[in-house]
Amino acid sequence: MFQIVRKEVLNPSVSLIEVAAPYIAKKAEPGQFIILRIDEAGERVPFTIADFDRDKGTVTVIFQIVGHTTERLNQLNQGDFLLDFVGPLGKASHFEDVKKVAVIGGGLGTAIAYPQAKKLHSMGAAVTMIQGFRNQDAVILQKECEAVSDRLFLMTDDGTGGEKGFVTDCLKKLLDAGETFDLVVAIGPLIMMKAVSELTRPYGIKTIVSMNPIMIDGTGMCGGCRVTVGGETKFACVDGPDFDGHLVDFDQAIRRSGMFRKEEHRCRMEGMANG
Repeated sequence: MFQIVRKEVLNPSVSLIEVAAPYIAKKAEPGQFIILRIDEAGERVPFTIADFDRDKGTVTVIFQIVGHTTERLNQLNQGDFLLDFVGPLGKASHFEDVKKVAVIGGGLGTAIAYPQAKKLHSMGAAVTMIQGFRNQDAVILQKECEAVSDRLFLMTDDGTGGEKGFVTDCLKKLLDAGETFDLVVAIGPLIMMKAVSELTRPYGIKTIVSMNPIMIDGTGMCGGCRVTVGGETKFACVDGPDFDGHLVDFDQAIRRSGMFRKEEHRCRMEGMANG
């Protein structure tokens, strides 16, 4: 059993839980994830590690309330327990000889981009962070990201927070002004990561994206998380989740991400009817 030692509501649809998991905290690195199960009847759900504290022995995950399991997870509070909390899984992010980097987080992807920026900042890299959200109400981790970046740009679709526009608008403005980066890290919706990768391609800037397709077992056995990278089939849970954005087949990934949309919609509607 794994105890929730802290819970925080970040916005109406996003919550944070900090879980006592000392063995995972001891080994965790940015880019990795855990799989949790609330109880015996619960499904296995993967969450990227948003933060960890080796001294306290805790691991933090941030989740959006979008379905039955996350709704149940959000009903838990400090002091409650999770049955399973397994990890760290996946390959840790590796950054070598990076002196100047742009870290881009789109929506909930900011929760994954934050530990990347934190790691790079601790390595002495100059970190420019760009956050993108639908509106000001959806903004999360702004203060935390400011603390681990040399400068932070906030973009919102409707202009209610920061500057109006997309993260690619901000990145393009910086590149057009002559800014150079050793690396761009982009984490968020597939369409956003694709747009960032296409923007950096002509500049020859190495671009890392985090692929988070459907995962079941987290060991590469089920094949549900397969993605095509450089013409080869990779499994995000064991080969990733970080990949070269210029090699990812985003069109295929976007098609596969919508395969179960009807089932997800029907499940939610049935849940509403039964509730």
